[in-house]
Amino acid sequence: MSQSLGNLEETVLLIVAVKQEEAYGYTVSEAYHEHMGSRISISAVHTVLKRLEKKGLIMSKMGGATAERGGRRKRIFEVTKIGLSTLEQIQSNRMKLWDLMPRLNFSV
Repeated sequence: MSQSLGNLEETVLLIVAVKQEEAYGYTVSEAYHEHMGSRISISAVHTVLKRLEKKGLIMSKMGGATAERGGRRKRIFEVTKIGLSTLEQIQSNRMKLWDLMPRLNFSV
């Protein structure tokens, strides 16, 4: 059973899947900027990550403390089986629609 996701939720979930063990607030925000061409605040990312975790699409664990982060730990996110299944269903549904798209000819 696939869950309904908004565009931002879907994009963040996909980024977490791509980043694997390096998915935390800052890296998700930077990947969003790199791939989507616009900025998203860290607080907005954390809000979406919490929402995705509540839906069971991702899970989190605390990483080790580092001197680079002033001894603070970071929360690392990863996609669950349900999250991966949801992404696969979204991709399948989108591809069905794209396959229906008429071939457009933009040449003059």
